[in-house]
Amino acid sequence: MVFFKSLTRELTFNAVGVFIVLLAILVSTQAINLLGRAAEGDVANDAVAALIGFWALGLFPVPLILTVFISTLVVLTRLWRDQEMQVWLAAGLSQKSLLGPILRFAVPLSMLVGVVAIGIAPWADQRSQAYADQLKQREDISAISPGVFKESSDANRVYFVENYAGQNGSAKNIFFQDLSNGQISTILAKSGHLATDDINQRIIVLENGYRYVGVPGQANFDVINFKRYIAVIGKSHDLVAAPRSRQSLPTTYLLTQLNDPSACAELAWRFSLPFSCLILAILAIPLSYSNPRSGGQAFNLIAALLSYFAYQNGLTVVRNSIMHGSLPAWSIIFVHLAVLIIALLGLLYRDRPAQPLWQSLRTMLIKKA
Repeated sequence: MVFFKSLTRELTFNAVGVFIVLLAILVSTQAINLLGRAAEGDVANDAVAALIGFWALGLFPVPLILTVFISTLVVLTRLWRDQEMQVWLAAGLSQKSLLGPILRFAVPLSMLVGVVAIGIAPWADQRSQAYADQLKQREDISAISPGVFKESSDANRVYFVENYAGQNGSAKNIFFQDLSNGQISTILAKSGHLATDDINQRIIVLENGYRYVGVPGQANFDVINFKRYIAVIGKSHDLVAAPRSRQSLPTTYLLTQLNDPSACAELAWRFSLPFSCLILAILAIPLSYSNPRSGGQAFNLIAALLSYFAYQNGLTVVRNSIMHGSLPAWSIIFVHLAVLIIALLGLLYRDRPAQPLWQSLRTMLIKKA
């Protein structure tokens, strides 16, 4: 049908624009946050771009759900505002007939939300943690650059080498100052190299040099001549670090931990995301109603905003209750059912002839004899 084809096309075009805007806002916010943490030394400088990518991939379901809701709401509101909807209603269509094209638009996107939330997002969160740890560690190692003074990420060590032959090669004429343990230790060595000890720590092995401990001019100032000196500069990281949060745990692993309330809460949240995408698309149909003659065209947008936050807060409250063991995991279904019932009642109400609210509700809920 011409109406359904034009509606689907307009929904698709609007969805692309809305998604790009939402993703740009979220990525920009996270980029500013990561750059600030990188400036403080909490995140390696080389990891910022990759972490933004992992973070955007992990948060992908949220802007996609918002895209479906906002696109449906904006397109249908425009049809009401430009009085195109009145023409189609006069031609015999009802608001319930919008369910078909809206669901054809929302179902593929909700399936994509489910795939990302259940499989891809946990992997991205785990990889972002592992990658940040790796580059933060490697930043200390790569700080040993020829001809450049450079601090470690924790500002406790200063390195300088005249000539450096690579990660496992030897360096010549090394300056190494350690400010940890409440004292200043300065080391000058003719050569040295990086290695890993038996307990998986990254160490620098210095040879043929002097170690100066303390403050010059004081009685506790020591000068030590050594042939071989070993300093720990960090712990070597494996390729993939162990997950540190429930968001990083794979769904297959969570399914084996059903006795753990935290695992049940995370599973309930992940499986809820695709359903919330579909329910919000249905809810946007009655919320999009706007009477251009009433002058209150922003009321439906305010109601849509409040409805979205109420829905998401309801899911969050139930998830937290599941996490604390107060509710079973399946109880989150009642939040979806409540919002779905409200959306369907809104559709029935909008399809009724114009009459007072209490009469419309009485007509819908009380069956005439």
